[in-house]
Amino acid sequence: MDRFFKLKEHGTTVRTEVMAGLTTFMTMAYILAVNPNILSAFGSGATGMDWTAVFLATAIAAGVVTICMGLFVNFPVALAPGMGLNAYFATVILASNGSFTYQMALTAVFISGIIFILLTVTKIRQMLIVAVPDSLKHAITVGIGLFITIIGLKNSGLLTVAVELANDVPKGKYTDLLSFETVFHIGSMHNVNVLLTVIGLAFISILMVLRVRGAILFGILLTTLVGIFMNNPDGSPVVNLANLTSNQTTWIPDLSKLAFMEFDFAGVLNAGIISVVLTFTFVELFDTFGTLVGTANRAGLMKNEAEGRKRVGKAMMVDAIGVSGGAMLGTSTVTAFVESSAGIAEGGRTGLTAVTTGVCFLLAIFLAPLAALVPGAATAAALVVVGVLMMQSVKEIDFSDLVYGIPAFFIVAFMPFTYNIANGISFGIVSYVVLATAARLGGKGKYKVHWLMWVLAVLIVLRYIFIAE
Repeated sequence: MDRFFKLKEHGTTVRTEVMAGLTTFMTMAYILAVNPNILSAFGSGATGMDWTAVFLATAIAAGVVTICMGLFVNFPVALAPGMGLNAYFATVILASNGSFTYQMALTAVFISGIIFILLTVTKIRQMLIVAVPDSLKHAITVGIGLFITIIGLKNSGLLTVAVELANDVPKGKYTDLLSFETVFHIGSMHNVNVLLTVIGLAFISILMVLRVRGAILFGILLTTLVGIFMNNPDGSPVVNLANLTSNQTTWIPDLSKLAFMEFDFAGVLNAGIISVVLTFTFVELFDTFGTLVGTANRAGLMKNEAEGRKRVGKAMMVDAIGVSGGAMLGTSTVTAFVESSAGIAEGGRTGLTAVTTGVCFLLAIFLAPLAALVPGAATAAALVVVGVLMMQSVKEIDFSDLVYGIPAFFIVAFMPFTYNIANGISFGIVSYVVLATAARLGGKGKYKVHWLMWVLAVLIVLRYIFIAE
């Protein structure tokens, strides 16, 4: 075990890696319920996808690809169907009024995976590591930290967004606000989920200050235990142990329900699929780059630049294969998860962390009712604390040089506030190219702009012109 994963070389132990893997799984486990809900339109059948089929695809894809990441790359990053892209996947189907089927959407995801494999084999994706300046890389880490903090706050109810209480606001329309008004508010402390999240934050923070190994995982478990004694407004317990013995609880998975290889290549001729493929490809390109670089920095794997680049390059190949593999199983784009930072924060440094997480996902096929007991408030608290840890990279950003400082700030600000990792990286890349070029032309410094940065800047601008979202 030590020789295969090089545990001593990375200053870690089997116990630390396993604890880190369990922590990552606990913070990612929500995807097992959320992804099937989104892709099946909450079981309504509106998308044509079956809830159980998507659940199985989610667990198997996450398990297999994450284990591959651990075994072949020795990287402590877990993968699963990505949030955001799954919502886009479902929206495309629902908005088409039946003209765009889920089989066509799965085909689009499969094709985007093939594109990623080609980009990785030709080492174009790996060039991003060299092309992007260090300050921007560290800004990606900080931005992701704030992004997952927003996820945690929003999922817990600690952060609420109120637009208009009485009226629906159509997409593209806005409400008038005075200078002192905001749509963001703190959640009510009378809300049981908000209260449980605060309790979780206290548990995890205290354990971390006391430097308890596995603080985040133990904090999640303690919060879950407290949830057993708390009730929802309807009187039901937040953590309902009765679900484990319910007649409706199934412990044996029915693999025959998997939507395996349900592609519609004839539908590729549909003009609309081109923009869908491009959107999947664009968002996944930057999401994965941001997550891999951010987590690699956090794990200290980029201290040796050459080795770090090599590892991230291999990770990109596993990720690319995972995209197409996930589509074959019947789920939307599989991508590296920022929640992996939770395991890294627990000391995860090698592929053993990823293997542990992957095994948990595969076991979840049989233990779905048990995994479902962990309340969202417990994992939300963990994500907020991980955001604190990732914020530490802000000291590595050179804000004194505005050629780097402004793009870095755009990355940090746009990721959480537009709720999209790709948006933050996009604004950072374009602004750096513009500012570095202006500084060179004005004789204010010899800033290097890698040719790939120019290519990306042009593609980003074209993407926002022709594909609005």
